[in-house]
Amino acid sequence: MHSQAHDVSAPSLLETLRTGTGLLHVALEQRLPFFSERLDAQWYRRLLQAYYGFYQPMEAALYDSGLIPDGYEPVLRVKTPTLVHDLHALGLTDHAIHALPRCTQLPVLNTPAACLGALYVLEGATLGGQVLRREMALRLDVNADNGGAFLNVYGAETGRRWKDFLDYLSRQPLDTDAAARAVMAARSTFSGFEQWLDSQEVLL
Repeated sequence: MHSQAHDVSAPSLLETLRTGTGLLHVALEQRLPFFSERLDAQWYRRLLQAYYGFYQPMEAALYDSGLIPDGYEPVLRVKTPTLVHDLHALGLTDHAIHALPRCTQLPVLNTPAACLGALYVLEGATLGGQVLRREMALRLDVNADNGGAFLNVYGAETGRRWKDFLDYLSRQPLDTDAAARAVMAARSTFSGFEQWLDSQEVLL
């Protein structure tokens, strides 16, 4: 029977992703300058420009791949437009935004599992937004109208959308090999993001 084919002792995809990326996640968080006393408005703007330089090609690669399993709603979760909104609020023109450098060393997104791993990183990054939003409001007087919308991209929906994403992940029938590909892509997303931000000289 089909019910006998599933190993109930196997870790869930979420557990596998958390375990496989935990150290990389912590390493990146420790280098982000949001809580640094040296962070000023100029550094913050350069930071958002660097975020755009990663998110824009990353989201384009994901959504153009045609490999994201059914059930994910890009129109509700795409973050690049919010970054563009913030960059406009910070004084950049469309021409200046278009001219910003963009990351070319992206994770290999050639399977549905790899797409899931990358999405896990991008969706998980929204969870700290409430804390960052408050910190930037206090430190730099940044809010959703003047350059801080990305920090709280889902607003009051953050918790629910994360839960919905976890439910979506739990419905994906990935075998052990596919789960390993998801972890590899998630790790590549974390490390690629850190390397990109480092190359743009916006990390601690």
